[in-house]
Amino acid sequence: MCMQLTGKMESHKTTITMAMSILLTWAASYIFTSAETDCTTVTTLISSCSTFISDGSPDPFPGSPCCEAMTSLNLISNSTDNRPFVCRCLMGLINTYTPNATAIATLPGFCGVSLGFTVDPNTDCN
Repeated sequence: MCMQLTGKMESHKTTITMAMSILLTWAASYIFTSAETDCTTVTTLISSCSTFISDGSPDPFPGSPCCEAMTSLNLISNSTDNRPFVCRCLMGLINTYTPNATAIATLPGFCGVSLGFTVDPNTDCN
């Protein structure tokens, strides 16, 4: 009986994770239909990775909430209009959280996404 309960709980967790992924992706595509957005959304998405950014572990992996947020950020930055905006927001985060800049910069690679620009304090977002 315990095994059945554990299996049901894992199935429920998977369903919730998938639903959150779909919701994040939908919200990101809805919110970023134009470049007229503020950095709050980018910061909110990156905050899903706060444990990794502040502690350096555990490493994010594709499918984790952190990587789902990075996938949403990738969808947002796919737009030529939004890419410089997302870049500037991320550079602002790197400048604000300088001790954690490396962790922020490594997120796309860990999650297997490319934002269309290098996450580095020296990147020209224009």
